[in-house]
Amino acid sequence: MAKIVSVEEALAQIKDNDTVAIQGSGGGVCEPTFILKKLGEKYCKEKSPKNLTLLHANGIGDRDTYGTDALAYPGLVKRDIAGHWGMAPKMAQLALEEKIEAYNLPQGVISQMFQTIASGKPGVITKTGLHTFIDPRIEGGKMNKSAKEDLVKVIEIDGEEWLYYPNIKIDVAIVRGTTADTKGNISSEEEAAILEGISIAQAAHNCGGIVIAQVKYIAEHGTINPKDVTIPGIYVDYVVQDPDQQITCDRVYDPMLAGNVRAPFERIPPLPLSSRKVIARRAAKELKKGDIINLGVGIPAGIAAVAAEDGYISDLNFTIEQGLIGGMPMGGVIFGVSYCPEAVVDQSLQFNFYDGGGLDVCFLGFAQIDKEGNVNSSKTGNLLSGCGGAINISQNAKKVVFCGTFTAKGLEQDISNNEIKIVKEGSIKKLVNKVDQITFSGNYAKSINQEVYYITERCVFKLANEGLCLTEIAPGIDLQRDILEQMEFEPIIAENLKVMDRNFFE
Repeated sequence: MAKIVSVEEALAQIKDNDTVAIQGSGGGVCEPTFILKKLGEKYCKEKSPKNLTLLHANGIGDRDTYGTDALAYPGLVKRDIAGHWGMAPKMAQLALEEKIEAYNLPQGVISQMFQTIASGKPGVITKTGLHTFIDPRIEGGKMNKSAKEDLVKVIEIDGEEWLYYPNIKIDVAIVRGTTADTKGNISSEEEAAILEGISIAQAAHNCGGIVIAQVKYIAEHGTINPKDVTIPGIYVDYVVQDPDQQITCDRVYDPMLAGNVRAPFERIPPLPLSSRKVIARRAAKELKKGDIINLGVGIPAGIAAVAAEDGYISDLNFTIEQGLIGGMPMGGVIFGVSYCPEAVVDQSLQFNFYDGGGLDVCFLGFAQIDKEGNVNSSKTGNLLSGCGGAINISQNAKKVVFCGTFTAKGLEQDISNNEIKIVKEGSIKKLVNKVDQITFSGNYAKSINQEVYYITERCVFKLANEGLCLTEIAPGIDLQRDILEQMEFEPIIAENLKVMDRNFFE
């Protein structure tokens, strides 16, 4: 059988009601964009295939034209089991409108599930998700009313509680690399990550399904170095070429992101003075030389930029869940890649390391914080983003630091003269009596003796046994007006309330 086929021939293999596992990450990273777009177009013309179940660990898209939004049509997708939707607003909207069944499972769990499917194990057994909205005693990862099936169970092993995520049978895998030879062996020399492409391919193959791969180049068999093969051809059924394939949604190719060329970090422009930079500077004070670190999307990604600007990035070991180790994690729409990484590993193996307690400290964003120290970063009102890797990361790191502005929507500040003034308060309070969804459990963190901080542009809290304790206040901030009146609950105020370093505000 010829493995190099047209996209039409490949898509003809996808049948109604199939479960389709997709490789990819936000910003077009390792995303089989061409195939996804053509699949969406095929459905619009033919109304086939229909009622697909999508399974993907990462959020896939760029909030615009890339990713699973290409498949966001009622009837094409019946169910989406995803780690994140923040980069796919059209698919998230279908979930909010109850036009699809929406399930959110931790990114690391789905990534590891591809391994358990491939190896014939019953599923993933882990503590990740306990006491969060993933826990079936709370929400069970169900993101809307249409999601009715239980995809996670509580079990007991030797007197301890664990979560059990049963395997999901895969009919079709859609993966990506850079080059394929005529026997389907695939390399990833121009990719910014490799994610868990090999595990997805193995899982589909061992389920009796098919594997479709998208690549940029076609080569003769034997021309790819065996050590460079990231997905062996024995797992691959069909290869589709897209000569216009890009490394990310915003660039055709970047050797620094692919790890093929190294360049000085000084080439990265410094962050402008803003609340993001203030928060990043204060958060960076929780670092020490040699730390192994995870940075989350949004404001936390600025910590790497601050470390590069101040000249100590080489003393730290930044990692991101997509499998990047070392270098400088990038922010914005291409979060999930690193500038000049030292190593690129399988995403599922990165999560193995995280789940086992390998992180010294992690920095994550937040949408809400409540009086119990719970954090919501997955669902607020009409915004459905999902947990991504946050639950794996936050439940297993030795120290957890949440970073974000104190209020949201319309917040304006004046940062000058080494202090900060609130010009216009945000209309949305983020420190609330009770979070809309528990992405991080303060009580669980206390039970495992985690060190937890919450850093904003105007103050710092620490998780204490009695609840949130205010430990630092920014210069220029009025305690009553700018902090206490902007919260829905009263925090503990430390007896030795400190003033944040004025150097953060210059």
